[in-house]
Amino acid sequence: MTAAWVSGSGAHPPSTGLGGRPVGVVEVVDLNGLRDVEFGDTETELSRRGILRSDVDACGPTLVGYDATSPIFVGDRLVLLWLGEATRTPQGVTAGMAIGQARARYPAARELDAPQGMYRLDGLLARHGDRAYLFLHDGRAVKKIIVGYADWAQRLFHEGHSPC
Repeated sequence: MTAAWVSGSGAHPPSTGLGGRPVGVVEVVDLNGLRDVEFGDTETELSRRGILRSDVDACGPTLVGYDATSPIFVGDRLVLLWLGEATRTPQGVTAGMAIGQARARYPAARELDAPQGMYRLDGLLARHGDRAYLFLHDGRAVKKIIVGYADWAQRLFHEGHSPC
């Protein structure tokens, strides 16, 4: 993703965070993954490339430059990304967006109802082939986005898993 910065008189370029991206820039995640991070990558490969860190105070490994995004691995392979708020889909869906807007941008998405009597959110599963976006929502707004292999996203929804 290329972010344009227009300079004005006396203005300074935005500060950069990890990964060299300007602070506040919204990252785009597609059904292949993030820039430099693809579904199916191994923990070993991502660590060797300096993208995966396990030496931080977090509930699991983290991705360098994606502080609020949690990778979920199964059998050493990246299967899902639990996204942070500064991430959007190519169709512009972000956490906080009205669920009606997300439905309009993914009209073929399937509704998933959370089990009754549990403190879990409903879901909207936008599947394309073996990949999917899972939008967790409270009936009004998207609260969290998970992206990756569709079977693992659906399993996460039904079994109630989080990155921690």
